[in-house]
Amino acid sequence: MLDFLRQPWPWYVAGPLIGLTVPALLLVGNKALGISSSLRHICAACVPAGLPFLTYNWRKEAWNLWFVLGIALGGLLGYRVLGHPEVIAISAATVRDLQAELHLTDFSGLLPRELFDLNNLGNWQGWVFMVLGGFLVGFGTRYAGGCTSGHAISGLSNLQWVSLVAVIGFFAGGLLMTWVVYPLLF
Repeated sequence: MLDFLRQPWPWYVAGPLIGLTVPALLLVGNKALGISSSLRHICAACVPAGLPFLTYNWRKEAWNLWFVLGIALGGLLGYRVLGHPEVIAISAATVRDLQAELHLTDFSGLLPRELFDLNNLGNWQGWVFMVLGGFLVGFGTRYAGGCTSGHAISGLSNLQWVSLVAVIGFFAGGLLMTWVVYPLLF
């Protein structure tokens, strides 16, 4: 059984499982799938500052915190029980493209070390990429009214126009960053 679980799951198994989470949450508790709001719930529970944005009944949404905790514990359990491969399998064509277009060379971890290394915080490119970029992702998530999983999985499955606009914006922003801004920084 462990050998079966260690293998990558094909899209036609993993995709429907993710997709079935949406109607399951709607049927069981009339809830929508989303992760970004959990940070707001944590802040509302822990920061008694009386800020209007954090003054609401966060206990009504506490299920979301349990959902996020389950994701984190599931990831930890999967890592401990199933382990992880020493080398992440990336297609040869993708490696060639990343080397030629973005000048990335270290594929030994889960993330490219040229980008996501704490030593990069010592230069301005690293600050722009990690600190400013992280702030913009967080700000954009709240400004868009949700994260990529909330809009792309829940919102689109509920045929919400705002989610379609948000998902198009996510993809356009990702393409713009990858092909225009990243080459200017690095």
